[in-house]
Amino acid sequence: MKLQLDNRSIELNVLYGVRKKLSLQMDAMGHITVKAPNGTSDELIVQAVKQHEKEILRRLQALDAAAEAAPKVRDYEEEGKFLHLGKFYSLHDLIDTDGLSEEELKLNLRKFYFSSLKKLVNERIKPYQDMLKVKPKTIDIVESATKWGSCSSSKKLTFNYRLAMAPLEVIDYVIIHELCHLTHMNHDRSFWRLLGSIMPDYKEKEEYLARYGQAMTL
Repeated sequence: MKLQLDNRSIELNVLYGVRKKLSLQMDAMGHITVKAPNGTSDELIVQAVKQHEKEILRRLQALDAAAEAAPKVRDYEEEGKFLHLGKFYSLHDLIDTDGLSEEELKLNLRKFYFSSLKKLVNERIKPYQDMLKVKPKTIDIVESATKWGSCSSSKKLTFNYRLAMAPLEVIDYVIIHELCHLTHMNHDRSFWRLLGSIMPDYKEKEEYLARYGQAMTL
């Protein structure tokens, strides 16, 4: 579904199901999902979205600004700057650069991020598992254009390798977020209450991903 907000075309992903209330969420990449009870009219969905028009536009503008600030062309040279754990490093500080082509450098840097995040998640997830009294079936590092993490109904967790570019506390937020889904699969009030009990300032972490997520790329 598409609609106009202040002369801006907004595309909505509408999910209908057996639920009592309509809910609206925007992920860190700016994708908007509306979860609506079966039979909800388009008019009610549009009305609900427009009630949050100012906040939606504010967050989309923040994403636009982050995209403008992001480098347009990556410099795959020894002194090229790349994010790791929220800070910029020269490429040669992250991987071996001797005698490698640009494609080889890009491939090795990608492998570095995969390996780094896998190590970090495996190290940091255990204390939060104990706090929440949950245990995922599997944990995988993946490439995704739309999600920082996910939790399947079969208790399999995935994390986007680009999270290795974020500060540790933001990585922790995504870990906790997905672990909470092992107890509450939906983003209902109980989910956010549980998340807030472990990380009260989680909204700041969401804001970081919304503001800088588009700059966290190869």
